[in-house]
Amino acid sequence: MTLGRQSKKLSLFNTLEILKKYTDENHRLTQAELLDLLKQDYDMEIDRRTIKSNLMDLIELGYEIESQETTRMIRNEKTGEVEESTIMSSFYLVRDFSKPELRLLIDSLLFSKHLPYSQCKELVTKLESLSNKYFRSNMSYISTMPEDKTNNKQIFYNIDVLDEAISKGRKVSFKYLEYGTDKEQHVKLNQEGDERVYVVSPYQMVAKEGKYYLICNYDAYDDISNYRVDRIAKIQILDAKAKPFENLKWSKGQRLNLAEYMKNHVYMYASDDSTVCFRIIKSMISDVIDMFGKDVQFYDETEDSVCVRVNVNESAMIQFAQSYAPDVEILEPLSLREEVKKKLREGYRVYE
Repeated sequence: MTLGRQSKKLSLFNTLEILKKYTDENHRLTQAELLDLLKQDYDMEIDRRTIKSNLMDLIELGYEIESQETTRMIRNEKTGEVEESTIMSSFYLVRDFSKPELRLLIDSLLFSKHLPYSQCKELVTKLESLSNKYFRSNMSYISTMPEDKTNNKQIFYNIDVLDEAISKGRKVSFKYLEYGTDKEQHVKLNQEGDERVYVVSPYQMVAKEGKYYLICNYDAYDDISNYRVDRIAKIQILDAKAKPFENLKWSKGQRLNLAEYMKNHVYMYASDDSTVCFRIIKSMISDVIDMFGKDVQFYDETEDSVCVRVNVNESAMIQFAQSYAPDVEILEPLSLREEVKKKLREGYRVYE
């Protein structure tokens, strides 16, 4: 069959779509099966020469198509001599993402708390389309996604605006949402009862414990604040230039080191950092490394306990010590130790 130029392009496109839909390393197609699927899915009939040409063209265009090569001895119709010939069969399209990689990305979305349910499901569907029909048939657990994700539908708009503001070095203004007893989000109010407007210099956006945060400087102060991106509303880019991060009191004249910042701010609290020493039971060593990283220093090890030294955000350390008391005991600084003692006493009084 001789195809016209447009029909040739269409058969090439349809061949690619079939490879995307039906193949992977465990599901391969012969040329005969490709021909059958072209007829079944697209009502298109072509011959073996055309399907082979399509496959070679796709490989030449940069698509990674694997096949099984078989060597056969066949007789040359012109010369009558028996010659060696390589036959290609069992074709499949190599994916940009493996199945485990896609599942990891999808699970990250499923367990995130900063994306609205409908948008999360839409993104999962797009990720599924990067594989084939066999992958999608194994993802039925998507229907178990929690319905109580964030209600802020404009999170992607917020991300887009913040990305532009950060790249241009500009301040932004926004209003901030918080839940009321009616279980609905409302704009946070100031002391006068008016909707509070936040003006900040944005520096970076990060995901932490299933939530998406903006690291920034609140204009009225000279320190760092963290705001949930999904709770930001009515955001606007301002003409004013952002305050350089290295001018903030905590920066020590340095630019934002995101890895260091995230290590110190395990709960995304905004407060001073300190070198903290604390004692833990030895069964918590893995938890401490998971929480604070491998830069922690261990010392004064006994049979049952060990001391830890780490540079960490003070508010985060207080929360950590409270959460794991009595298995965690802060030793230094004394001011932090006293603060934890105070909070634990207050908690005990509540239950007396």
